Amino acid sequence: MQDQFAQASRPAAPPMWDLSRTDWQDRIRDGRSLLPDMPLFEAEADMGLAFYDELRLPDVPGNPRLGDASGQWFRDLVRAVFGSWDPVNNIRMIRDFFALVPKGSSKTTYSAALMLVAMLMNFRPRATALFLGPTQAIADRAYEQAVGMIDESPDLKRRFRPRDHIKTIEDLVTKSEMQVATFDLRILTGAMALIFVLLDELHVLGKAANTSRVLRQIRGGLDKTPEGVLVTTTTQSDDIPAGAFKSELKFVRNIRDGLYRGKIIRPTLPLLYELPRDIAVLTREERAAGVVERWKDPANWPMVMPNINRPITVESMFADWASEREKGEEAIRIWASQHLNIEIGQGINNEGWRGADFWEGAVDETLKSLDAVLERSDVVTIGIDGGGLDDLLGLAVIGRDRNTREWLGWFRAWVVPKVLDLRQDIATQLQEFADADELSIVPVPQDAEELAAIVATIITSGLLPEKNAIGIDPNNAAAIIEALTGAGVTDEMIRRLLQGPALAPALYGLERKLSDGTFWHGGSLLMAWVMGNAKTEQRGNSLMVTKAVAGRAKIDPLIALFQAAILMSWNPSAGMLVTGSDMVVVV
Repeated sequence: MQDQFAQASRPAAPPMWDLSRTDWQDRIRDGRSLLPDMPLFEAEADMGLAFYDELRLPDVPGNPRLGDASGQWFRDLVRAVFGSWDPVNNIRMIRDFFALVPKGSSKTTYSAALMLVAMLMNFRPRATALFLGPTQAIADRAYEQAVGMIDESPDLKRRFRPRDHIKTIEDLVTKSEMQVATFDLRILTGAMALIFVLLDELHVLGKAANTSRVLRQIRGGLDKTPEGVLVTTTTQSDDIPAGAFKSELKFVRNIRDGLYRGKIIRPTLPLLYELPRDIAVLTREERAAGVVERWKDPANWPMVMPNINRPITVESMFADWASEREKGEEAIRIWASQHLNIEIGQGINNEGWRGADFWEGAVDETLKSLDAVLERSDVVTIGIDGGGLDDLLGLAVIGRDRNTREWLGWFRAWVVPKVLDLRQDIATQLQEFADADELSIVPVPQDAEELAAIVATIITSGLLPEKNAIGIDPNNAAAIIEALTGAGVTDEMIRRLLQGPALAPALYGLERKLSDGTFWHGGSLLMAWVMGNAKTEQRGNSLMVTKAVAGRAKIDPLIALFQAAILMSWNPSAGMLVTGSDMVVVV
């Protein structure tokens, strides 16, 4: 009876708002708002917008009101932030807001204004609001803009007291504080009554190992107050999305696309200015036909420029883009990620391997497991590449479909734990691959032992040729070959293949098979990352793949793929002798 009484007296949870916007591609083409339809609390929404509109830009001639100078996209966001608070029942209907907008959208200035409005709307004494920038320069810029807006208003000067030495603005009425700081694990020390957090440029923080942990702390602090809210504003990453940025972006995209309808999740509003997929990405057939990427057409740019003509224009963007175009493909792609929110996946490097352009279009999700590849194949070849302890140990398996003779790829890699300390800039990405069970973080000799166990499984399937079944880099290979021998691999199965130009036939062959739809893989996150790390160089009359960036750019699984491809190109048969080729240098 007591439990029944407690359940009956507990206030009912408010109905969740549908925050999806499944027609966003049509709406962004038409220039319509991307915000979902919401039953906002109009009085709160109007009050917040009224405060925002009266703030003045401190660094623009004439100091115009934001009501006149601000882009409508942010004014709509202001209404949503404050209009999602139910003042009668003390319930916040939306806890998180995530805005993905390109450079030139005045994010930092508008965000500083939003922080001041949050202070004006705040009713909690001695509360804390935080603006968190990824760098000191961005944090300083936000603080200076907020102080400048205060200086432009006699009323605000009477209410707020800036303390420049600690980048804090004190509300003299509520005794609350607005703190401006860089993103750090220690930022929440002493922040007991956290009411508002604005996080700028999350993509810069995506690779930091502690970002997800800090985000959890931030949300935990906000949950201590019913009105607590987190607003994230960011551009797209100028590298392959990683870490917290990648996971947060995937989450809000799923909300936008309606994948969480009917599920209990943290109420989060997505506002994502991204080009429709048919403009942002070419199909494999279009790439093979040489179709020019449609995002390069300036006529499509205004779709993702919500602040168009305030003051950035298409004309000024085009001049900037033309300058970057002269620097090469890598500069163009990075420019596009920042100004058009084009997501960088693979093939972004100047002189990158052309096969990477077709990699994403060759995904067959039924091939995520090795068993799936073995089940469909009539023969299998293996490639293994491992350098020093600073590199990955890469394994590639290519199976030949017994019905179509198409090639089917599966991959795995190993790395010793110390690499995560030595290469902290890629540690988060490596951990992601481990979480996806595509990479093992283990000490030696466990890496070679696990690889040999996989090879033993393939031997048991009866699909390996008796000769030239496993291509391996002869450098630093003694421990690996010893582990393979212990797993039942014979000397005849191993083909020692030199690297560099010797693998050129595999580069050309795989480019063709990826472009014509006769090579498929399971869509490994690890391999998508590796593709972006690859760069081609001309050596004499041959082409070779190297790392785009020394140290942090790992391509070992790709080299393993080329080795497996060399052996598969010799048209092997399972359990039968196969003659080698003069195209590859043999040790």
